[in-house]
Amino acid sequence: MSGKYGIACIMDETAVKEAIQKMSQQIVKNHNAPHKLCIIGIRRRGVAIAKNIFDTITELSGGKEPFLGELDVTLYRDDLATLKELPVFFSTNIPFDINNQKVLIVDDVLYTGRTVRAALDALFLLGRPSKIELAVLIDRGHRELPIKADYIGETVRTTDIEYVRVKTPRYDGESAVYLQDQKNTPT
Repeated sequence: MSGKYGIACIMDETAVKEAIQKMSQQIVKNHNAPHKLCIIGIRRRGVAIAKNIFDTITELSGGKEPFLGELDVTLYRDDLATLKELPVFFSTNIPFDINNQKVLIVDDVLYTGRTVRAALDALFLLGRPSKIELAVLIDRGHRELPIKADYIGETVRTTDIEYVRVKTPRYDGESAVYLQDQKNTPT
């Protein structure tokens, strides 16, 4: 690990763009009508990744836009009672019907699978999609639940004490992915 505080850049802006392009091309290839796909980003950085996938699919589909929504899974987390600090709540914004639709959940990092499980719980309260797929920018392994991504930007092998931090222009002013030695190291 190199850099101050054991922080290493594992994806720069170009690598992030290439990963999103690759995932979007796979999504378009796997869907007859990608413009009818419901793309739902998990708050927070999953929303930024979902918007990038939405933009790329729109471009690849000749300007036909898929649906785009945002999902807050905070209330569906299985560790709410154990958190030391009060969680921050965001709004869910899904202005379309997901019943009998193909839904693509998007998140920044897939780790234990618990966030995705929470997203599934939240989605099923909103409707019953015909199919749900998962796209993640980074898959770092260490699953605790039987969850697997359908579209992966990059697979990064990590240890349990390492932390993957995705930065997006919307929230951080840059597009990059960093690997840190410990979860409590400053960025």
